[in-house]
Order: sequence, then C-alpha cells, then structure tokens
Amino acid sequence: METRWATMSVVTLAAACLLTPAAHAQLTKCELRFELHGWSAFYKSATGTGTITCDNGQKAHVTIRTKGGGLTVGKSRISNGHGSFTEVASIDELFGKYGSAEAGAGAVKAAEARVVTKGTVSLALSGTGQGWDLGISFGEFVLKKRK
Repeated sequence: METRWATMSVVTLAAACLLTPAAHAQLTKCELRFELHGWSAFYKSATGTGTITCDNGQKAHVTIRTKGGGLTVGKSRISNGHGSFTEVASIDELFGKYGSAEAGAGAVKAAEARVVTKGTVSLALSGTGQGWDLGISFGEFVLKKRK
C-alpha cells in the first residue's frame, strides 16, 4: 500500500510539473540602441537600424521601419536612440509590428519619447534628434531581424 501511494505521489508531482505554465521560466530584460531618420508630409515614414541586447546574452541586429498618418509636417533624425522592452522569455518575442501613437513639436534639436506595444510586449523609446517636426501621428513601428 505504501509503495502504491509513493508511486501515485511521484506521478502526481510529475504531472503537476508538466501542466504548470511557464511562469517559472526565466525572463530576460532587453534594450535597443538605434538610429532613425525620416520625413512627414501628412504621411510619416522613417527607417533605421539598431541592436537589441538582452541580459541573458541574446543579441540581434535589427532594421526599423515606422509609418503612419495624421496631421504631420517635418523632417527628423534621431541618433543615440535608446529603447527598453518589458521582460520577455526570449528575444524572438521582440520582432514584429508594434502599434504607436505620439504627439510632439520640435525644432532644430529636440528630444523624442514614445511607447509602442505589441500584445503584452511594450517598448519605451527615447532619443535626441535634429530637424523639425510638428503635429500628431499614429501608425506602426516594425522591428525586423537583420541577416
């Protein structure tokens, strides 16, 4: 009888471990360093490159594309940009399309900040730029792994 209870306990424990969600999985914190340049004349577009590094050692070089619409007119360049992601299980969760919204005004030299989201992943972006921009825009922010 004792052997049967011990066997049932081991089987129950093994099943519980297999059915437990990956909540115990190790999460990683990742950051993005980037440069971005673009223009807007009612339609806003920008492209750039960057590097994502994570505290678990994962790293990826990326291309960045933003696009959207709204009431904007301007031209800008962001250098020394920085982004901070919410914690994820893997760097692979960071690639894809993020939704964005922003409001801003700047001339000659300005600071830009924006938060974009993709499902449960958020990315807070900041950087200093040059150029001029005035208006409100919305659209998408796309991170694609470079080969």
